[in-house]
Formats: sequence, C-alpha cells, structure tokens
Amino acid sequence: MTPPAFLFFLGGQDLEMKTLATLVRETLGEQAVRDRNLGWGARLSDYADDLATLPATTVPVLVELDLDAPLPPRALVIDHHGAAAGENQPTALEQAFHLLALPAERWTRWHALVAANDKGHIAALRAMGATPEEIDRVREADRLAQGISPAEEAAGRDALSRAERPFDDLLLVHLPHNRTAVVMDRLPPGSPANVLILSPEETNFYGAAPLIQALNHAIPGGWFGGALPSQGFWGYPAPLDATRIFAALGKTNHERFAKGDPPL
Repeated sequence: MTPPAFLFFLGGQDLEMKTLATLVRETLGEQAVRDRNLGWGARLSDYADDLATLPATTVPVLVELDLDAPLPPRALVIDHHGAAAGENQPTALEQAFHLLALPAERWTRWHALVAANDKGHIAALRAMGATPEEIDRVREADRLAQGISPAEEAAGRDALSRAERPFDDLLLVHLPHNRTAVVMDRLPPGSPANVLILSPEETNFYGAAPLIQALNHAIPGGWFGGALPSQGFWGYPAPLDATRIFAALGKTNHERFAKGDPPL
C-alpha cells in the first residue's frame, strides 16, 4: 500500500514549530512543508489558496492553526492548545513524530528538550533533568525562533525591573509589546507563581490552572494551554484593564487596602 502523501501546513513560529518543520523536511523532503512564516494566531484561512489546489491524494496536516474555516478533505489536525493542552497530552512535535511513524532512535535529546519547553516552559525543562546550560540554550533558541529583537529584549528587562506585586501571589508587568518570553524567561528567584502581563495589543497570564480556568470562563474568546492541570497560560487578543483580570481571579482592591498598598 502506498503511504499517504502528507503536506504539513505550519502555524505560528516558535522553536517547536521550527523543530517540527526540520523533522518533516528531513523525513519527507522540502515539498512536504508549507510555511508562510506566520506569527502566533495563525489561521487555516491563511492557507486558503494552497488548500484549494490540493491533489486528491494529498493529506493536509494542519499544525497549530486556528480552524476559522471548514476543514479540507482528509485533513489531520495537530495541536496542543485549548482542549488538546495538558502535561499528559502529546505536544505538536510528538504528534508529528508519531504521525511520521519514525523509529525511537530518531527522537533525540534536543527533541525531548523542545517538547518539554513547549509543554511547560522552564519548570518542565527542570523537571526532565535539563541542565542550566540546556535551559539557557533552549530558551534563547525559542526567542530567536519567535523573531524577538534586541530592542524587545531590552524592553522586557526594563519592564521586569518595574514590575508590581498587587497581591502576594501575583506579579504585574506592563510590557510595550506582546513578546512575553522576554519577561517569563527572566523571572528572578522568589517571583510569584502567577504573572499577569499587560501589553498594548494583548493580555497574558501565566500561573495556576484554577486561575486559568477562571479567566477562560469569565472572559471568553481567548486561548489557553501549557502543562495543565498543574500550570499553564491564558491570553486574550486585546488589552484588558487589570481590575477586570483581578475580578475574574477573585481578587479585589480590598486586599490591596488591607496590605496598605495604593489602589491601581
């Protein structure tokens, strides 16, 4: 039997997406990948022209794309966000490896590091036994894959230096762009477990799963993922007022007054 002719359509760029693309190209060749170098939030409709002319024998593999249009015939979906997220769910890289039916020896230490990083960031890398040098290498490669500029890196360091603690268990950062990795990669020891990052175009929260569930329930229309049900992230594609986030998290200004802090 002739194996299916897979054609991978790639979503938003990060280290996992680039590693997945390399794996597919090494296995099936350059012709097996369609990559429009999209940012996070990439949509199925971004590939409408390519999908409209697919040969009848081709199986489109949709990798971390917002399914904003009807699925094309024979389509397979690879994702690790929303309902597919979780610390016990396979990452997109692991799903692609399985789909390609590759032997176990093709799964390298680097693949394992990339998968752990995508699932649970630095905490998951530490949990799998990554060395400090490996963690630095993976996070630097991820920021590079996302296209983060030196100016954005500098803005992240500055924003983190001015971070606030409106509550004992929450760090609030005002970031002038939406490249949140420049903050999350540099949290100092002893930082709160929960981090809210407010940007001109997005709102992002990283922290405990119950708080992510609360945000997703109170403010629909966003995204979520990570190493749930332990910890993960939630985001919204527009700026939101901090007090609205606090209310969704069950926190109030009363707590700030009780600490002697000024209201926001």
